[in-house]
Order: sequence, then C-alpha cells, then structure tokens
Amino acid sequence: MSVDVLNESGVAVDEARLARLVAFDLEALFVHAEAEVSIVLVDEGAMEQLHVQWMDEPGPTDVLSFPMDELRPGTTERPTPAGLLGDIVLCPQVAEGQAVDAGHPLMAELELLTTHGMLHLLGFDHADPTERDEMFALQDELLARFRAADA
Repeated sequence: MSVDVLNESGVAVDEARLARLVAFDLEALFVHAEAEVSIVLVDEGAMEQLHVQWMDEPGPTDVLSFPMDELRPGTTERPTPAGLLGDIVLCPQVAEGQAVDAGHPLMAELELLTTHGMLHLLGFDHADPTERDEMFALQDELLARFRAADA
C-alpha cells in the first residue's frame, strides 16, 4: 500500500498511525497491495473552501473523500486491482470539537474519520438507513480490529 500523509493543519497528530490504519483497513478489505491513498490534514479555512467548492455547503466539515479510480472492496479470491483509490481530507480543528463531545481523544476521532473517509473511497455511503447500518458496522469493526492489533 502506498499511503501518503500530508499535514498542513498546524495540529500535531500521529501521522504514521493514520497511515497504518488505512493500510490495515485496505488489507482487511482485500484491496490490492499497490493501491494508493493520500491523507491530507488541513485547517478550518482550507476545509471550508473545499466544502463549499465540492459539496456546496457552508463552513468547514470534519472529513471529505475524493475517490479516483472507483475501486471497490475485493475478496480473498479476487482482490481489488491496483489503482489510485483517492484522497481523504481531514480537519483536526473540527474533529477536536467532536472528540470533546464524544469524550475521547482527538486521535480516536481522527481514526474514526479516516476509516469513514476510506470507506467512502471504496463506494460505501450512508444515504439510506440500510447503507448507513452496513457502513457504520464495518467502520466500527475495522476500528476495533485495528486498535486491538496496533495497541
């Protein structure tokens, strides 16, 4: 896996842990070992610009995903082909407020948002209740497995 992390947010985070998380998630979903993903951490101003430009929504948000090759999860018999999965953009400043509200550390929130964004890159969505249940259950499972393995 090629997982690049670029932190332009001004907030210190464990970038290596986020890269390990994405690599773990992609391996668990049988995505080809040569798939490429980028994680970019930006400040509130940059996130607000992206949010307005791409979602036509005001204000900054916590995570945005920009899929490239429209890859989907594979299976043990048929892994996803190599390709450019896309970009996950995180805003630690927005995530910090959510972490406080949820009662956990910023890194736990960034891990959740990273996995959430990665699932969006793989075609998962939460527009209807069935999709939401499937996506959030997989998100929770991946996070629990990663945290147990990377403790």
